[in-house]
Amino acid sequence: MNSLKIYSEKHISGYLSVRPGESKLGEKVNFISDLKLLRKNPAQFVIFGIPEDIGVRANYGKQGTSNAWEAFLGSFLNVQHNRFFNSEKVLLLGEINTYEEMKKAANIDVSDPNYHQKLGDLTELIDEKVSAVVKQIISAGKIPIIIGGGHNNAYGNLKGASEAFQNPVNALNIDAHTDLRSTEYRHSGNGFSYALKNGFLKKYSVHGLHENYTPEYIFREMDSSEDLQYHLFETLPQQDKVSAFGRSIDFVKQEKFGLELDCDAISNFPSSAVSPTGFSLNEVRELVKRAGKEKKCCYLHVCEAIAKDDFPTGKAISFIVTDFLKSRIHE
Repeated sequence: MNSLKIYSEKHISGYLSVRPGESKLGEKVNFISDLKLLRKNPAQFVIFGIPEDIGVRANYGKQGTSNAWEAFLGSFLNVQHNRFFNSEKVLLLGEINTYEEMKKAANIDVSDPNYHQKLGDLTELIDEKVSAVVKQIISAGKIPIIIGGGHNNAYGNLKGASEAFQNPVNALNIDAHTDLRSTEYRHSGNGFSYALKNGFLKKYSVHGLHENYTPEYIFREMDSSEDLQYHLFETLPQQDKVSAFGRSIDFVKQEKFGLELDCDAISNFPSSAVSPTGFSLNEVRELVKRAGKEKKCCYLHVCEAIAKDDFPTGKAISFIVTDFLKSRIHE
């Protein structure tokens, strides 16, 4: 599959810091040479990255989300393989091949009156690549964990999951924004809009939504639908923002649902729309653990992060991912 760069042990050797007497996750994870081998592999979780920021730029956002995947690998592969974490349950698949799309995006003149529309066209190409990979992973009985890129990739995740299950799926989104903007062209702000429009998404809950950055037309749309729910960050209990999360889970957990985490929701986290207010990283870790325990949670997507020299972005995402894995790995 040209849309996917499949990894081997050779691909990750440069990320590993091997020490005598220790075992690192990167030394124990599974690899495959072909997607056709997925079903036979004993791993429960399949991790892949999306190194792109085209959808973010199409949404007038800050570029840089293309580098989160590499930053994540540098930390995640050096997690200790010990009694608390069974690395052999993990398959490191590789990354979506976004080279051509990123190259074309770089060659579009920002003064072009159709600049954002053209980026949207490229975003649609990535949609197809992402959905095809997610569909194959879920059809093989595995749980995808998707890292990097903009939140435009929620559409590919939901499309792939829906096609694998042959039914619309639900979504639980920990986010400062709804990403329910209008569907004039594809970008990071309307992945869920398109998933609803095209019948891949049924019930949708946003947890931690910010009042200041949600258009009134979206509030009206959500208020008028029984399938759309939100919990405002401003109205969550100040002393315990985690306990209220149960209501968001209850809204989606009766059917298969994807767990989406936009790093914009985390206070002062380097992201495409970094915010000085929001959940703490530790609070988000608890939310991910709680959602991950739900049997019908069918994937995790961590997006919108940007790697910075002055912030351990990769390590932060690595904690989030291992929290999710540990919440499920005993199954």
